Amino acid sequence: MKPNIFLFILSAFFFIKVNAQTATKEQLVEDLKIIEVSKGINLHIISPEVVQYVDLSTDKLTGDIPTENIARVKITDNDSIAFTNNQEIGIITVVGQSFIAQYRIVYSDDSQKNKTNIHIQAENMQPIEFSSMVFSNTELKKYSMDLITEKSDKKPIRIENNSKLTMQLNNVYVRSEYIFLDVTFLNSTNISYSIDDIKFTIEDKKIHKATNNQSIDLQPVFTLNNSKSFRKNFRNIYVFKKFTYPNSKVMMIRLIEEQLSGRTIEMKVNYSDILKADTF
Repeated sequence: MKPNIFLFILSAFFFIKVNAQTATKEQLVEDLKIIEVSKGINLHIISPEVVQYVDLSTDKLTGDIPTENIARVKITDNDSIAFTNNQEIGIITVVGQSFIAQYRIVYSDDSQKNKTNIHIQAENMQPIEFSSMVFSNTELKKYSMDLITEKSDKKPIRIENNSKLTMQLNNVYVRSEYIFLDVTFLNSTNISYSIDDIKFTIEDKKIHKATNNQSIDLQPVFTLNNSKSFRKNFRNIYVFKKFTYPNSKVMMIRLIEEQLSGRTIEMKVNYSDILKADTF
């Protein structure tokens, strides 16, 4: 691992600094949780949310982010640096989507008793309040689970059929700055469906031969279920940051199967369907 590898996401930290304020009192160094580390031992800090930024206060520590919710830290490989037992090395700061957590790092001679991983606990988090409501992936997952488990007798907003496939837009919801699409795909054949892609685009409602169709891709900020295949039915929640489009355009949802079969189905969603979204 290379020193200062966290610098590539430094811009994320400045964004948070400018747009967020902590809701709790100032944190004192003496109150921080102590973590003991030894040379040659990797410490994995596991976050309940996507890690936005990590700061190491000293070049005696180095690390990386091997996966989106884990920060991996260790003592820098440098034989010229000597440590004594219980020597304070520095402070590790981990910023998630809705919190900041800090730890005091202390050197230990006994590597056998050191932890190799820790989970960030609620008592070590300070909440971050954003000027506009921003939900963490944990919150988006909770809201999506609430929607998908809620019983409803309401008929789907739209239904499309093609190649013995059915696509249903069950409902559209809005919460703060987010739009939740509840979509179900049904397969009436005995051949399981292998998902190559599910695309969301904004396109012209009417395409004239003399003009080019301008298509704008929409990327969900959160998807509840990332399964790549289903046998008979597949229901999912797709979450987007709030968007608008004119009446001359439509939102297209396309389910595309892996080759060679290539069964596809698509649905047009009018802006009026989005405007009628339910709040929750």
